[in-house]
Amino acid sequence: MPTLAKISAAQVVNAHFFSRSTRRGVKQASIASNASKTWTNASMMQMTATVEEIQKTRLITAIKTPYLASGKIDLAAYDKLVENQIECGVGGLVVGGTTGEGQLMSWDEHIMLIAHTAKLYGDKLQVIGNTGSNSTREAVHASSQGFAVGEKEIALLCSFFSFGCPYIQGMDAALHINPYYGKTSKKGIIAHFNAVLKYGPTIVYNVPARTSQDISPEIMLELAEHKNFAGIKECEGNARIKYYTDQGIVCWSGNDDEAHDARYEAGAVGVISVTSNIVPRLMSQLINDGPNPELRDRLLPMMSWLFTEPNPIGLNTMLAMLDCAEPVFRLPYIQYDEELRAQGAALIRGIGLEHTPGSKLLDLRNSDFTTLSEW
Repeated sequence: MPTLAKISAAQVVNAHFFSRSTRRGVKQASIASNASKTWTNASMMQMTATVEEIQKTRLITAIKTPYLASGKIDLAAYDKLVENQIECGVGGLVVGGTTGEGQLMSWDEHIMLIAHTAKLYGDKLQVIGNTGSNSTREAVHASSQGFAVGEKEIALLCSFFSFGCPYIQGMDAALHINPYYGKTSKKGIIAHFNAVLKYGPTIVYNVPARTSQDISPEIMLELAEHKNFAGIKECEGNARIKYYTDQGIVCWSGNDDEAHDARYEAGAVGVISVTSNIVPRLMSQLINDGPNPELRDRLLPMMSWLFTEPNPIGLNTMLAMLDCAEPVFRLPYIQYDEELRAQGAALIRGIGLEHTPGSKLLDLRNSDFTTLSEW
């Protein structure tokens, strides 16, 4: 089983943990040069968003994780993508989700990216860390780290380097999936979620197409009683979403092609979107500006194209074509073939390049892509 190692000094510096900026008006605090003086989860949670703030967030992008040629995370490219999201009115990000390939990250990479995002951009949007796992132990450990950003390791580093540290900010909420592959019982699912809900605001993610196990309404209604239950990312259709919203439970659609109708007909607060990586401002308009069937229909072909093969293959291919990420794939993902890439390029021209985070559309060949089995 992978474990969370201590955050290295290089990772901390690269994530700009020690800048003098403050977040959401919270006063800067330093810690004594004493490794035993650490922050509690309760004190860290005071700096994160409330459940109510998360529930008001309409458009959340499942953000792409770009890579360097070596296969390591390309933070410079990542930051440009995030800054474009902010500029275009996106309200939140899921960091290290399925779209962001959290399943291909070490936990060290995962927590580093959550911390990096929260520290640099947490005052601009909600940072939702995908700290879910089919192992309850790992989900608990990752969630405690994500909300607290490894406060013990930071205290040790501050002591070692003999300088004061700012009050470290963690993620605003966690995204959690039910245990997959090694599936469990109804009681096991409830116990798994209760073990992670105590750490902070949590969105429960139901996607039976990936887990092979539906979180039933009976289970969800019980989980919704927890004070940290923020809502549901629901992929089982708008009828299911309407069932929940009629009972006052907050939902985000997990399906881009159903998001417009989920928002305006089924009562969803919004969507956790893949397509908003490509056309963030248009997706913001779709979700925030009132019913717009014409815009919905204009975007449906791109949504369909992105999911021609399992996500995130289409997204990774398109962001490489837009020169927003190096054409580097961590296996088992492999780029779309040339025919599909040509179809995608035509769709972008039809929508308008100006609506994307890219400034050009590259005509990439298969030989331009790198696929890595080690990184």
